[in-house]
Amino acid sequence: MRKKIILFGLSCFLLVSSGNLLATTVEHNNLVKPVLADYDALIGRWDITIDVNGKTAPAWLEVKVSGFKTLVGYFVSTSGSARLIAEIIFSDRKFSFEIPPQWESGKENLVISGELTSDGIQGTMKDCDAKVYKWKGVKAPYLKRTAQPVWGKPINLFNGKDLAGWKASGANQWIVKDGILTSPKAGSNLITEQKFNDFKLHVEFKYGKGGNSGVYLRGRYEVQIEDSKKDAHPNSVLFGGIYGFLTANEMVAMGPDTWQTFDITLVGRLVTVVANGKTIISNQEIPGITGGALDSNEGEAGPIYLQGDHMPIEYRKIVLTPAKN
Repeated sequence: MRKKIILFGLSCFLLVSSGNLLATTVEHNNLVKPVLADYDALIGRWDITIDVNGKTAPAWLEVKVSGFKTLVGYFVSTSGSARLIAEIIFSDRKFSFEIPPQWESGKENLVISGELTSDGIQGTMKDCDAKVYKWKGVKAPYLKRTAQPVWGKPINLFNGKDLAGWKASGANQWIVKDGILTSPKAGSNLITEQKFNDFKLHVEFKYGKGGNSGVYLRGRYEVQIEDSKKDAHPNSVLFGGIYGFLTANEMVAMGPDTWQTFDITLVGRLVTVVANGKTIISNQEIPGITGGALDSNEGEAGPIYLQGDHMPIEYRKIVLTPAKN
């Protein structure tokens, strides 16, 4: 009899405990859900345009939920790579966050303040020199394709003779000599006059010791060219990476003063990079624009552009095969 009483008592205790636990869970969930609903409209990726003294500059923001209610994310400013946001403060449809300097010359944190609007987000950015600029943002497109691409005829973007089909972003330092396209010193970037959506791109390039350049896809996503050490652990800002976002699975850089190749396929946001004959990024999604992008209009076609504002770089073959559809 005593054993039965003990068992009955234990059963009642477990039942009551379970009920309390269930009530606590329901109560907790009731607390969480309204909070989530409040900032649900902010979650996702945003293409941002900043007004810098009357000129537009691109940026990008991704907002995620960490755990039950903490907002975190990534931010790409007008230069540099994607930076982690440890916490985004949100209240009454307004939000703010700050991140430390990266390549900026100033010492203050970059401070972003914004609010949800009927057609997106908007706000101000205080840069690392304490200058304040206004910005607006729209939801970034998914860029999903419903069919496999049908490839058209290859286009020689560089004719081996001159800069026909290209334009410099400023004062031009690019020259063509003996069939080689060269930026002998830091200066302007070189941009195709044509714009493209989905494509395959073959590029042959050579850099010197300490070289640093890049090939921008649609003028928005940089494939990094850098004199990375052969034994370096792969990193998204090293050779072959999509700058700040996607990391090569193997370091295949052949070193300075050697002709090397990229074979890049971009379909929507999905990119494959074959460097020096090895697939180092396979059909991975590019989340958003990288630093140095021409604009943040991700739903539009864009040019190929070659980074010339860093170190000397040479190209001898640039062939693009566009998708027909």
